[in-house]
Amino acid sequence: MAEKLMKYAEATDKYDVVFGLETHVELSTNTKLFCPAHIEFGGEPNTQLTPVSLGLPGSLPVVNETAVDYAIKLGLALHCQINEWSQFARKNYFYPDMPRDYQISQYDKPTNGEGYLDVELEDGTVFRVPIERAHIEDDAGKNTHVGGADGRIEGADHSLVDYNRAGVPLIEIVTKPITGAGDRAPEIAGAYMRAIRDIVRALGISRAKMEQGNMRADVNVSLRPSADAPLGTRSETKNVNTFRGIEKTLRYEIRRQAAILDEGGEILQETRHWDEATQTTAGGRVKSDADDYRYFPDPDLVMLHITQSHIDEIAAQMPEMPRERRNRLKDEWNFSDIEMRDVINADALDLIEETVKAGATAAGAKKWWLGELSREANNQGVTLEELSITPADVAEVEKLIADGKLNDKLAKQTVNFVLAGEGTPAEVVEKRGLKVVSDDGALEAIVMEAMEANPDVVEKLKSGNMKPMGALIGAVMRATKGSADAKSVTKIVMSKIK
Repeated sequence: MAEKLMKYAEATDKYDVVFGLETHVELSTNTKLFCPAHIEFGGEPNTQLTPVSLGLPGSLPVVNETAVDYAIKLGLALHCQINEWSQFARKNYFYPDMPRDYQISQYDKPTNGEGYLDVELEDGTVFRVPIERAHIEDDAGKNTHVGGADGRIEGADHSLVDYNRAGVPLIEIVTKPITGAGDRAPEIAGAYMRAIRDIVRALGISRAKMEQGNMRADVNVSLRPSADAPLGTRSETKNVNTFRGIEKTLRYEIRRQAAILDEGGEILQETRHWDEATQTTAGGRVKSDADDYRYFPDPDLVMLHITQSHIDEIAAQMPEMPRERRNRLKDEWNFSDIEMRDVINADALDLIEETVKAGATAAGAKKWWLGELSREANNQGVTLEELSITPADVAEVEKLIADGKLNDKLAKQTVNFVLAGEGTPAEVVEKRGLKVVSDDGALEAIVMEAMEANPDVVEKLKSGNMKPMGALIGAVMRATKGSADAKSVTKIVMSKIK
């Protein structure tokens, strides 16, 4: 039965929204957090294993030093307090994809303590998201439910477990309760998650591909009657792995909880799951508190000692952060705020930068990636990065246009053939014969034929009315199958009517 929902505007007007995000970022180390098992996405199930990742008796964990350094990098980027001493703890709970029956995580002594991230919204507003900690832990495996609808456990005949992901290093970034967002809570949540994605990619510590599970978030939501009232009971929607899903989860939970509270009901503290098909959340289990996990220091792992000199060494290697990079490129490319926002929203910043580095103008690169190529990506249902064309290819097309070897129509045809896998732009142009007609004699003959076929247009041009010029250019284009250069056609026509 469908749950009762309050209109969003009414809900955010009646209640103060408080939310929080627990973001899991899978680190792109070569091996797992506590053992040398190799990590490879999409590998044959249950082949990337060691006795440690399977939790076999007598096996002992050893910390991956690279994973710790990655955590420090992220802590610095999030303005966190990097703790000199941190400790791994056992978080006890049973899931079939957790072979040890406990997770090795960090609790009261995380590597990264309090911090913050300033998030820039589309209208330029900057909202500060407070961070409680960013701790290190290992991931669980993956369940595959067979026989049910859409791979869900409901109605499944049986389940399969792949332990390849068990033991993969994660950083969990936990915000403090985020207040003061009002009706912009979903927008802020989406912007925050995109900012985290951009930061971990800039740092080179994660691929952050949500569709591959590299990054996902638990969305906590509660409502209270006013900003000075105690925090309300929260729900936690687990493992949302799209930006839109996170935004929609927030909107739905605000509307659902507001309807319950408005009728005098109570919010159940529980985990929930976002259903993309129905665009709703569904109840899971009653939410456990920290005490239920029976945290205690892992006796097999000593405390981590991170010296200030080591932090300083990593800090000296930090790359330019995404927000500063965007502002720099915006100025270098002479883009307006709206143009840069379009680039960011299209997730085309890296592609345009690489295209410019390959020799294209910023305006030309933007035209292709946000125009023809964006439409093609939408048609194929893929990201821009997944298209079968590279920034170097786009820059080559731009150069062919600048050299007068292609016009816009031929350039679009060239790009389409490159996307179809027919080779580089130069190879396509040569094989398909897509060059602009540059032989003055051949082009002049075609122009003369067009002028003879359109004497009325010629008379108007002779009288000084230049508007009909397009008719002659169009006739020449049809005759040359779009391979004529419009400027050359105009030049020839003007020389003949004088």
